[in-house]
Amino acid sequence: MAKLTGRESLGIEFGSTRIKAVLIDSDFNPIASGSHDWENRLENGIWTYHNEDIWEGLQDAYANLNKDVEAKFGEKIKTLASIGFSAMMHGYLPFDKNGNQLAEFRTWRNTITGEAAAKLSDLFDFNIPQRWSIAHLYQAIVNGEEHVKDIDFLTTLEGYVHWKLSGEKVIGVGEASGMFPVDSDTNDYNAEMLEKFAALDEVKKYGWNIKDILPKSLVAGENAGYLTEEGAKLLDVSGNLEPGIPMCPPEGDAGTGMVATNSVTVRTGNVSAGTSIFAMIVLDKMLSKMYEEIDMVTTPAGKPVAMVHCNNCCTDLDYWVKLFIEFSALAGTNLTKPQVYDMLYNEAMKSDKDGGGLVSYNYFSSEPVTKLDGGRPMFIRSEGAKMSLANFMRTQVYSTFATLKIGMEILEKENVSIDKLTGHGGLFKTPIVGQTLMAGAFNTPITVMETAGEGGAWGIAVLAAYSVYEGSESLDEYLDKKVFASCKSVTVQPDAEDSKGFEEYMKLYKKGLAVEKSATDNI
Repeated sequence: MAKLTGRESLGIEFGSTRIKAVLIDSDFNPIASGSHDWENRLENGIWTYHNEDIWEGLQDAYANLNKDVEAKFGEKIKTLASIGFSAMMHGYLPFDKNGNQLAEFRTWRNTITGEAAAKLSDLFDFNIPQRWSIAHLYQAIVNGEEHVKDIDFLTTLEGYVHWKLSGEKVIGVGEASGMFPVDSDTNDYNAEMLEKFAALDEVKKYGWNIKDILPKSLVAGENAGYLTEEGAKLLDVSGNLEPGIPMCPPEGDAGTGMVATNSVTVRTGNVSAGTSIFAMIVLDKMLSKMYEEIDMVTTPAGKPVAMVHCNNCCTDLDYWVKLFIEFSALAGTNLTKPQVYDMLYNEAMKSDKDGGGLVSYNYFSSEPVTKLDGGRPMFIRSEGAKMSLANFMRTQVYSTFATLKIGMEILEKENVSIDKLTGHGGLFKTPIVGQTLMAGAFNTPITVMETAGEGGAWGIAVLAAYSVYEGSESLDEYLDKKVFASCKSVTVQPDAEDSKGFEEYMKLYKKGLAVEKSATDNI
């Protein structure tokens, strides 16, 4: 039985439905993993997770990782080369000077900051999405929320966990760029915009300054502190883990997705398809103007990135698949959940290319790209549509990236060049299907790597390893030469008939958005 060397790196990512821990060896191979399922709650109109959910989930995921390690290596983790934390992007977690949480954790899924986001976008002449931390802060100010006067520190979920385990109030530049606009020349918050925000009359009345309450921005490769004795006990309740382990800058799932798909180089991009879906394209030139559908963020190394983010992806599809899983159990079969998924996904490949006139809207929550303030999942068809299981499933897969396509059309008009587009996330777990249909939809080759299943937890583990690397390579070079040099991948070219079929589907989809809006307004 192989033994641990202490040169392993650990990555833990708080996804929307699962907290995952991945341990990698010094060659970046995943050697053990553990996870914990959790779900957000809608309370008082706000999507949130309770504080105890965060710590119980983290401790359970780490304990499950240790079980896997013990089964494979005959021992538990004592020390590591490095640790990194990642989480769903942005949101709002404010604390007072004593470290007390002042308001519920407001996640990326909330669209309660429309007024603030619009005002700040005008003030900065820079698109401020509703999920960004600064939009949440300003909306709380506009709302006159009592807690705002007591804010001493504002951070995101992974920034919070990192702070409690290391004592350091820091954040990776990729995630920093979703808290407040970042200047890619300095890899720090935009100084001019900080001053504009601080000069607002409604902001000046508070005793804090925006510069002082945001976490320090760090780039990939920098040290972000060390695991404290208190932090080690908080992570590993068994007390086996030793303190003093170096930690990398905490990053959002957008940044770890770029790393996990080797998409941090100019003219590369990735599509992350899970609970939400977003595309990240590393730019070779800035866009000609501000677009409210396009978020300007950065790679973990600070390069400018155009991001199209949609709130809804696989959730509605998963609910439909659960119905078939229930039916298969009712029918007395012994089919496993993965088998049912694979069967249904593969059935989609036998359908009419346009989905037979069926349309599905996967809007569990609001969708800023299509300017809908609420979500009502909806499946609709005309009396002449071709209702079949194959068409139904193709329609469900199409719905996961239909809204993203609308946002990507803006980048097409801006003549943004993309040499490589890589997919990762739950949509790609069944081989080839999601990849093939997306290639047709975007009329672009889609690559999926063998590491895609490990996702952002593996990506933050790689960033953790990079933070203690003693070479001089840039992050781009490090990923190309060290991490992905021998990585296997599958690339699917777009099929002309699939592209034509999706184009027809989108015509119907766009027309039906009026029906979706009516459902949101009336149901």
